[in-house]
Amino acid sequence: MSVYLSEVAAAFDTELRVREIGDWAQALNGLQVENPSGRVTKVGAAVDANLTTVTRAAEKGIDLLLVHHGLFWNGAKPLRHGTYRLWRTLIERGVAVYSAHLPLDVHPTLGNTALLARALGFEQGEWFLPLKGVDVGFKFHVTLPRAELAQRLEQAVGGRVTVCPGGPAETATIGIITGGAGDEVRAVAAAGVDTFITGEGQHWTFGLAEELGVNILYGGHYATETFGVKALAAWAGDRWGLPWEFLDHPSGL
Repeated sequence: MSVYLSEVAAAFDTELRVREIGDWAQALNGLQVENPSGRVTKVGAAVDANLTTVTRAAEKGIDLLLVHHGLFWNGAKPLRHGTYRLWRTLIERGVAVYSAHLPLDVHPTLGNTALLARALGFEQGEWFLPLKGVDVGFKFHVTLPRAELAQRLEQAVGGRVTVCPGGPAETATIGIITGGAGDEVRAVAAAGVDTFITGEGQHWTFGLAEELGVNILYGGHYATETFGVKALAAWAGDRWGLPWEFLDHPSGL
């Protein structure tokens, strides 16, 4: 089974509203690299486009790699050493790359935030906290012991959770933003959230959480953003009958 790469990319653009949703300049959402055949026979999903995930994709016969963090987050770089090997692999082995950052974070059914909320057992949330013209957080009015919430998050992300216990031992309003949103804790608290779940944040957020009276639960930037690329790859698999697999390459951050 194969399908035109242009058809797949156009369907992703439409479903994720890539042309409507703003983002950081480095995101370059959409099809970042074409392949020589112009067709897709197997889809790979990874959180990051880097030398390891691209190499694995090529070894597994994947001709379309879906990622959350694309090839340009670190800016322009000389094509030397590992960067050269990455681009040579993409071009010589025919691996196309499609990247979706904020459009995948905020999708109501395929997005990282909505899927993490579902994994935690939360339904009927409300969107909040606009960034780049779109609400990126999901807020829930849930009464739950903080310790139980931490356990749920550990199970959802499959790893260690860091708790900054600056708020109440029992939650009332939980806010979720996946990835590196720890710096947004002041805005999150201003939105009435007493317990904030995100991926990572800076050291100073621990003291600020205490000052604001807010709990922060850090589940890992990588771990909280595995959900969307898997869901998008599965969506493509169902739509076109394409095989897909997840290329797990955790950063530990």
